[in-house]
Amino acid sequence: MAESDPSCLFCRIVAGEIPAEVVRRTEHTVAIRDIDPQAPTHVLVIPLDHHRDAGSVGRSDPPLAGHLLADAAAVAAQEGVEGAGYRIVLNTGAGAGQTVFHVHAHVLGGRPLGWPPG
Repeated sequence: MAESDPSCLFCRIVAGEIPAEVVRRTEHTVAIRDIDPQAPTHVLVIPLDHHRDAGSVGRSDPPLAGHLLADAAAVAAQEGVEGAGYRIVLNTGAGAGQTVFHVHAHVLGGRPLGWPPG
């Protein structure tokens, strides 16, 4: 199990120190509404364990990476966007738009999501 980082925003949300609108919680992840949604459905799925980014969790805890994707799919179903289509985004590194360095999946849906993203 990765230790939490007391300076990490998402570790503090997971610990209940910072309030968030929780939409789902499992033994591996917590899912919260994004405070600056980019689509009608925009939920962040955050592992309870701290890992810096998608590459880190993939290398150090592949089963957790699988739970992250499975829980993101469950959020899409719960939010009613599974049938119409949705996007799961894992930004890795500042150059890719990652702003909180605790791996998390963005579940986006509720409108057409063209390519390229935006």
